[in-house]
Amino acid sequence: MAADYMRQKLTNFTETVFPTNPTQENRQHHMIRPGNELVSSLPLQIALYFNVYFFPFWLLTCVVILALKFQHLEQLFQFVIITIYIVISGTEAMRLYLGYLGNLQERVPELAGFWLLTLVLQLPLLVFLLAASGGKPTPAEIGVHIIFLIFLLSEIVVGFFALKVMSRQQVMKFHLQEFDDILNPNRDQSESSRYEPLR
Repeated sequence: MAADYMRQKLTNFTETVFPTNPTQENRQHHMIRPGNELVSSLPLQIALYFNVYFFPFWLLTCVVILALKFQHLEQLFQFVIITIYIVISGTEAMRLYLGYLGNLQERVPELAGFWLLTLVLQLPLLVFLLAASGGKPTPAEIGVHIIFLIFLLSEIVVGFFALKVMSRQQVMKFHLQEFDDILNPNRDQSESSRYEPLR
């Protein structure tokens, strides 16, 4: 009796703090059938979570240090570094959004886009910022670049395995759906006839 009371109070508190749409919640329960496995990657989600909070700190540090050393850089490196910061900043918001969407909602195209943006665009640009001696990197810049590089490398490795598992799961769901359609050929007709208007 006390356990039911506590469960009800906890449920009421949770619904007050985190309001949900009951029709959407019921629809989600119907979508997840028994036997379907959720394959979202927890390590990838943890890396994305901390990356979201670290990125503004990285950007602020880089902008402040660039403003301090801007006059001491060659004109070519002034242009290149500003361009790289703009590209990284614009890409990072889109990359993190695709990572969250692809991982939490198990969408393979979004997760693949996140992984490709990380591997093909963000990683080479960050390595260039670390390796280019003409940019005159300061110790603070090197420190935040290395932390950002660790985030990118971990997301590449974990994202690869998450993408592999998720794509395998989606292929299996597709084949199970085809198998289900073969076993129950009249199911689609009965469902469509149920929604036909009465004449």
